[in-house]
Amino acid sequence: MKAILCSQFCEPDDLVFADIDDPVAGDGQVVIAIKAAALNFFDILMIQGKYQVKPPFPFSPAAEVAGVIESIGSGVTGLKVGDRVVASVGHNGAREKIAVPAASAVKIPDNLDFDRAAGVIITYGTALHALEDRASPKPGETLAVLGAAGGTGLAACELGKLLGLKVIACASSDEKLEFARKHGADIGLNYATEDLKEGLKKLTDGKGVDIIFDPVGGKFAEAALRAIAWEGRFLVIGFAAGDIPKMPLNLALLKGCDIRGVFWGAWVRQNPEKNRANLEKLVKWAAEGKISSHVDRTFPLAKTADALKVLAGRQAMGKVILHP
Repeated sequence: MKAILCSQFCEPDDLVFADIDDPVAGDGQVVIAIKAAALNFFDILMIQGKYQVKPPFPFSPAAEVAGVIESIGSGVTGLKVGDRVVASVGHNGAREKIAVPAASAVKIPDNLDFDRAAGVIITYGTALHALEDRASPKPGETLAVLGAAGGTGLAACELGKLLGLKVIACASSDEKLEFARKHGADIGLNYATEDLKEGLKKLTDGKGVDIIFDPVGGKFAEAALRAIAWEGRFLVIGFAAGDIPKMPLNLALLKGCDIRGVFWGAWVRQNPEKNRANLEKLVKWAAEGKISSHVDRTFPLAKTADALKVLAGRQAMGKVILHP
């Protein structure tokens, strides 16, 4: 079968399109014929060796897949050949087939296409965990989402609206803000043309923002923290801007606020049943149209490098999907 391989830490153009052996389902495993594999920003960091998870070489990028079960190992119940499923795989999704533990595969309804299904797991899983489990949200509170048109940011806008929050989308262009408004945001703030701290204070009548969802980091993190409300919650999601900010801790004291880390992958390993319930809920919401799981664009497997460069250039609004 065909696969995109990373055999040493490298840039997207150095990835290799190669033939490898087909996987075989072991005990408790299923083999999925992949119809769609979703990419995330951390895939770039992973192939560069800059991510906290460093798989053994050679590996493929892409941590979430959707497809059809092709074969089943011994001891598997509740799934059968031909079932349409999604699975979170960590890495190795950029290939034609993959063997995964049966427990990690969740069935998807017939009316949910593979592209949208593949894009549900990590961005929406992260956003739902952040908002439900870490943010302690109360209906009517304000939620500021940085990088609001990206995959995780867009998910936070949609889920924040579903949870009854007033959503402020923050992004670097008016086009991105308009896109976020179509996906749940109530108002927008362009931090390329307006001061983020002052803008957030103005939009909240000086009170500050109750919950800040930050997958961007860099210079925007401290500016947003300075606009947080008393007893607000600052959610550290990631660092798409590249720089990990060093926050003045006196701000936490002066604001009486919390800075809360959101490490979805580690939480999943410690709470597999809750995560599975979350994923089943998200798949249902996607099939019902309550969340968009919007696909920005798709690429054939051989063009994985081009797909990753779209993410690196922050050009995507929604998910970038590979078609093996």
